[in-house]
Amino acid sequence: QVQLVESGGGLVQAGESLTLSCAASGSTFIINGMGWYRQAPGKQRELVASISRGAFTNYAASVKGRFTISRDNAKNTVWLQMNSLKPEDTAVYYCNAYIVGSGRAFWGQGTQVTVSS
Repeated sequence: QVQLVESGGGLVQAGESLTLSCAASGSTFIINGMGWYRQAPGKQRELVASISRGAFTNYAASVKGRFTISRDNAKNTVWLQMNSLKPEDTAVYYCNAYIVGSGRAFWGQGTQVTVSS
């Protein structure tokens, strides 16, 4: 079974930066796409950024230009560099990974990011 472990969440002030990390471990597997989602209270979970195995990236309009997603295929790790954070970025952030041949995506438990004004 694949397990995703997230770290890096916390409390910061508006305008500051934060970096989230997610490492996948477990049985033999190959990860196709990886990404970060977030869910704020009372709202649906939404895509923040995604990255393919070939390093092609996609960002939500609300974070484009402020956030950067990256990955290391050898380490099965994905990061999310978050700059110029705003209070509206406050949410639980979830790591996601699609495992080739599994027919499903795997999720981390989530890490809280809180941005104060």
